[in-house]
Amino acid sequence: MWITRVAIGQPVFATMVMVALLVLGLFSYDRLRVEAMPDIELPMVQIAVAYPGASPEQVEADITKAVESAVNTVAGVKRILSRADEGRSLTWVEFRIDSDPTRVLQETRDKLAQIRAGFPREARDPVVSRAGGENEEPVATFALMGSAQSQRELTRIAQQEVQKAFERVPGVARVDLGGTATRQIQVLVDPARLVAFGISVDQVVQALRAANVSVPVGTISSATSEAIVRVDGRLASAADFGRIIVARKGGAPILLSQLAQIRDAERERTTIARVDGQPSIGVWVYRSQDANLIEVGRALRQAAAEIERQLPPGAELKFMWAMADFVEQSVDNVKRTILEGAALTVLIVFLFLGSWRSTVITGLTLPIAVIATFSALYAFGFTLNYMTLMALALCIGLLIDDAIVVRENIVRHQHLGKDHLRAAREGTDEIGLAVLATTLSVVAVFVPIAFMGGIVGKYFYAFGLTVVVAVLLSMFISFTLDPMLSALWRDPPEGARGLPLLGRVLRGFDRWLERWHLWYGALLAWALSGRRYRLWWPLPARASSRPTCSACPR
Repeated sequence: MWITRVAIGQPVFATMVMVALLVLGLFSYDRLRVEAMPDIELPMVQIAVAYPGASPEQVEADITKAVESAVNTVAGVKRILSRADEGRSLTWVEFRIDSDPTRVLQETRDKLAQIRAGFPREARDPVVSRAGGENEEPVATFALMGSAQSQRELTRIAQQEVQKAFERVPGVARVDLGGTATRQIQVLVDPARLVAFGISVDQVVQALRAANVSVPVGTISSATSEAIVRVDGRLASAADFGRIIVARKGGAPILLSQLAQIRDAERERTTIARVDGQPSIGVWVYRSQDANLIEVGRALRQAAAEIERQLPPGAELKFMWAMADFVEQSVDNVKRTILEGAALTVLIVFLFLGSWRSTVITGLTLPIAVIATFSALYAFGFTLNYMTLMALALCIGLLIDDAIVVRENIVRHQHLGKDHLRAAREGTDEIGLAVLATTLSVVAVFVPIAFMGGIVGKYFYAFGLTVVVAVLLSMFISFTLDPMLSALWRDPPEGARGLPLLGRVLRGFDRWLERWHLWYGALLAWALSGRRYRLWWPLPARASSRPTCSACPR
């Protein structure tokens, strides 16, 4: 093969090619993102619309049906699922698997923008996001606790210090808080007093809206400067709300304090966070779509340590859980499995070949092929996840097969009396077509896996291509590096069997293997020694002269 002749004739060039593959692979490995599963953008959209105070029936009639009618006109819609809760409408839109996720997301937002004006005044703006992605789960969870602070004070610290600090971490998309105690001025209207003064609830609401405002009124300009004028009429305390004039009767003002009980309290909680029974503020951190999970987890740990130093005495930011730790541990376990499989493979090759030089020549295929595969993963935009690492673990035994066949045939030609250069060239040429056919057979098996349809096919796309690239690289290395090293690196005739201690182990293994060969040869000779020991199969119907199966001699 011409590629083998080039490698044997230009050993420096072949070595530099292998070094280039290693360098590119190592640089690519350093830049690969680590994920639990492949980064799949499913063509699914989630639409959430808040409608405070509305019953599920109102939400369905005013919001959900309008949203379904609007998004149904987007091209590629496969299925629409909706749920109407009290004060909230949720709609999931599933598109055909070949739809572009970015396009359908933008078109859905455009359709909802067209019907937004028709929503009730109390309804909030629709929130459109991708559904079914890994980023819907928080990457880290913390708890803010304080023995000297109230729940409201902890909420202030969480909102102004913890949340803002985590949002500045690179790769963080948003930070959610749970168990917060938000201040709320509660106006408890007395119906009897309203009737006594002849005032309706609507008048009270209008008075509150008119008194609690903050509006810009313009600018004041001079020859040298310009100032913005803003009227800030927002009320700060319960006493200020009590002095609001609701109406006038007979020229006398009727204050809000005369009609209602005003309390400086907390908003009703929708979430509660506790750690070991102690009230706390839950902090959930979500990462952006293209962020490295491991790097975000480490950056959050550093940010949490910095926040801890700035907290007031008695407050504590406690780390609870991080997805990065679980994923990193799982990925490390898979990497360890790959290394163990590679070590066992090399050991078995050494036992059978009985030569440490032959073992090194064939064993170099494993690290070079695996490391070079990282370049292809980076070029394809894949990540280090369970699927790609499982593909590498699966094909560890396949990667060294070609090198073993090539090296074994080269050694056979050397035993025939040929010099190393001729044995390397002719030995590789002799079995080159067989090795090529074997490798392409493996490729033919895994290529269809990479192009499976449906959502499952998206997850196995990286798996199939990783196996294909690794196997093709191992074939390339077997046709270049192995013949080149075999031509330049002479192997002693006795191999490693001439060593004192290791030689006894190898010779003992050879004797054990020879006994199995003798046993298998005797079994094969017995099976082929006579007709009475063969399995008999009935012939076609035209050979009616032969006995039936029940009449066969046993």
